[in-house]
Amino acid sequence: MNIPTTEDFWVITQYCTYTTLAFGALSLLGFLFKWGFRFRLVGTTGFMIVLTCGAFGLSIVPFVQTTIPGSIPYQVTFDNGMSQAVIAVPPTVTESELDATLRQAALNLFSLGRAGNVNEKMIVRARTLLHPELGVSIPLYLGDVKRSLAVREDEQMAVTLYPESLAQLPPRPPEAEVLE
Repeated sequence: MNIPTTEDFWVITQYCTYTTLAFGALSLLGFLFKWGFRFRLVGTTGFMIVLTCGAFGLSIVPFVQTTIPGSIPYQVTFDNGMSQAVIAVPPTVTESELDATLRQAALNLFSLGRAGNVNEKMIVRARTLLHPELGVSIPLYLGDVKRSLAVREDEQMAVTLYPESLAQLPPRPPEAEVLE
């Protein structure tokens, strides 16, 4: 999934502006001709103004997504908006990929808007699901990273991998050999 860019939101802002102006004109016509649903048109116009302002705000604020070499795609499965988040990785992850992915997730999930004390740490945990038998799923936590909630570039970020959990992962399938 691609993250929308500021240029995408600028295009959305333009469409929202045209739609807002159209609903505004309809609202004026509604009052001139005393249509019964004229107040609904006013509400719709107000809502479109809010959407337009939001899209405009997203078009001027750059999205910063960090990519760390060696990381793999992950999904955020839990985020309390404060100091805890959980990401899901595939069971074929290696130690080096897990380390890089945890660092990337900690950087990408950082936000000054997260609630918490200045001295509190944000914890991002990585987990995968194991399926020992049909219809049974077991969550397995593979590691975590602790970082500051107050500083974007945290030099004190600490990654902890759980070797006992990594040992439970199924063996990685052999890579396909390149035929020459």
